Amino acid sequence: MLHIAIVGSGPAGYYTAEACQKQWGDAETGSEGGVRVDVFDVLPVPYGLIRSGVAPDHQSIKGVSRRYEAVALSQNVRFVGNVAIGRDVSIAELQGLYDAVVLATGAPHDRPLDLPGAELGNVFGSAAFVGWYNGHPQFAALNPDLSGRSAVVIGNGNVALDVARILAKTQAEFAGSDIVGHALNALAGSQLEQVVLLGRRGPHQIAMTPKELGELAHLARACPRVEPGDLPPEGDDMLLEPGQRKSVTHLRSFAAIPEAHRADRDFEVAFDFFAAPRALIAGDDGRVAAVEVERTRLDGARAVGTGEIYRVPADLVVSCIGYQTSPIPGVPFEESAGRFANHEGRILPGLYCVGWARRGPSGTIGTNRPDGFSVVERIAEDCPAGLGKKGRAGFDALAAARGLAVVTFQDWRKIDAAEIGNARDGSPREKFVAVEAMISAAGKA
Repeated sequence: MLHIAIVGSGPAGYYTAEACQKQWGDAETGSEGGVRVDVFDVLPVPYGLIRSGVAPDHQSIKGVSRRYEAVALSQNVRFVGNVAIGRDVSIAELQGLYDAVVLATGAPHDRPLDLPGAELGNVFGSAAFVGWYNGHPQFAALNPDLSGRSAVVIGNGNVALDVARILAKTQAEFAGSDIVGHALNALAGSQLEQVVLLGRRGPHQIAMTPKELGELAHLARACPRVEPGDLPPEGDDMLLEPGQRKSVTHLRSFAAIPEAHRADRDFEVAFDFFAAPRALIAGDDGRVAAVEVERTRLDGARAVGTGEIYRVPADLVVSCIGYQTSPIPGVPFEESAGRFANHEGRILPGLYCVGWARRGPSGTIGTNRPDGFSVVERIAEDCPAGLGKKGRAGFDALAAARGLAVVTFQDWRKIDAAEIGNARDGSPREKFVAVEAMISAAGKA
């Protein structure tokens, strides 16, 4: 029997667990080979970015968790929540207990905004800001000040688009979402009138997908704005991939919105292309008041500065410039790439990585499925049979000796039921935003 530990219960983790089942069969039913998989998470709740990263108004995307639940409820896969690898248990200890350890920790931290003024008040990275409105315990107390008029979002990807859309929506538009109560209340009192999306390059270089971009045209009070002069000749769109072409078509439709229509809206989502932030400027209160920007032009696919400098008012700044994986003691790490040092998923003998922890923050949720199956093929090549390690029983003995309050999948279902029971009208759930509350709902000491 093979014993495999997967660290991280997001998409990469559960797709890897699913691949293990298909590769080796079910240890409980006695099929040949057999595997037991323990999926660890630092939080008492599973699903990683499906729970705390996907926008709360995109419930259809969150529905993929039902597939992961089917894996988690099988006999040979176990969720081990509320266990921090590197703090409660070391990587070396896991390797001593399991035939293979797979790091599926994602990329939960922001790439630093390396600009003067990045430390000013009311400046946040997207991991923190998205975590705040999604109820991640680490960021629930963020408390952004939404009393100003203008917000600046740095980035031209889907996360930047999510942040802009959440800031632009009315309270009624969050019906059916699982946005947490503290964020909904804060947004209800928001005085913001404008979000400016800063992008170093132009419309043809955006990383926004057409479905998400098209949502901006259907907001109740907000209107998107694109300056017609920023758009390349329409014939150039034919050189783009079909999805990118659809996105640019949306931008062209935004540029064509009549001013009379804009006059009926009290919120604007403005795209400022060819705009590279150079510094964040403080106001008298020590908080951010503006972003200093340099106008750019394209040199091939690269944005180069023109020397033209201007300022964009900014009472709130959210940086959406990418994510990086958290280092773990004893695991080789590539600082420049923000991921674990690996070759095709192999880090060290018996130690592997998958998903964003392997390749950096790129691709969609579905990209993690072939990635998980690929790393399991590597494990099968390296470890065709079990090495006689203790696996699950060995970890349980270690956890008992250390007094760890391990949360199982059945415990999570109690948390899930409590969150559903606490939901406000029209919402699928009200998430617990404190680990202690989750532990209590699970009935754990």
